[in-house]
Amino acid sequence: MKEILVVANRTLGGERLLDAVRARAASGETRFRLVVPASTPSAGLVIYDEAVRESAQVRVDLAISVLSAEGIELSGEVGDPDPFLATMDAVAERRPEEIIVSTHPAQHSGWLRRDLIERIHNASGLPVEHVVVDLESEGLPFRVTLVLAAQTLGGEELLEHLRRKAAREGQHLFIVVVPQQHGGGGAASEARARLAAMLERMHSEGLLSSGMIGDPDPYTAAVNALELFRVDDVIISTLPGQRSGWLRANLIERVRSATGAEVEHVEAAQPTATTAPAA
Repeated sequence: MKEILVVANRTLGGERLLDAVRARAASGETRFRLVVPASTPSAGLVIYDEAVRESAQVRVDLAISVLSAEGIELSGEVGDPDPFLATMDAVAERRPEEIIVSTHPAQHSGWLRRDLIERIHNASGLPVEHVVVDLESEGLPFRVTLVLAAQTLGGEELLEHLRRKAAREGQHLFIVVVPQQHGGGGAASEARARLAAMLERMHSEGLLSSGMIGDPDPYTAAVNALELFRVDDVIISTLPGQRSGWLRANLIERVRSATGAEVEHVEAAQPTATTAPAA
């Protein structure tokens, strides 16, 4: 079976890239290997490497889900922050027959300023197709919602809100961010367990979703995610009223002031079991 290597980061999900993959898949027995370099944003906030790597894994997971739903065989991995090294590592390991590299248009692409396409072709000796995705003018073929929640993540109120949203707005991707509830030991594993349980429920409902854990400060977790992902709207779920430390800290208003995307607030009456401060 022919294997094609796909290299992309923020342009994943662009219609032109999806069409290029679909065209190859339709031509015969073909499988695809996706590499998402763990590249930091070229501008904006300073974001920790761990968050950048987790956001790249979210892209891998969502791409696999989207294409597998169309019957296209795709596996993937997070690669080196340098897209050239990430590509050549995958070439050495996978030995593909062809490479597809997706970038922003030249004026917005750091990859093209480093002559990435030519360097990959010269170093690999393989045919390289360059797919330009202009998200600023084209957008994505689906809506993307960022969901920020901690204690209320397992609440039925939030899940029902997501169900209704997906049914009302059509093809939809949900990116769930779970802030760690404290800075101590075990916080990351607790957040990952909460995230995994929520994603399992969402997948069982047919909701296309992936997620990552975030900074213990929910505002920092939110703005980091907004820097890393292109989203149409944001849902923040909290406990009601004064039970919520997030509301007491004016989190909703602060996130609204940090983004042009719509920010919805969903209150959940029943928290999930936790020993952390009220979210």
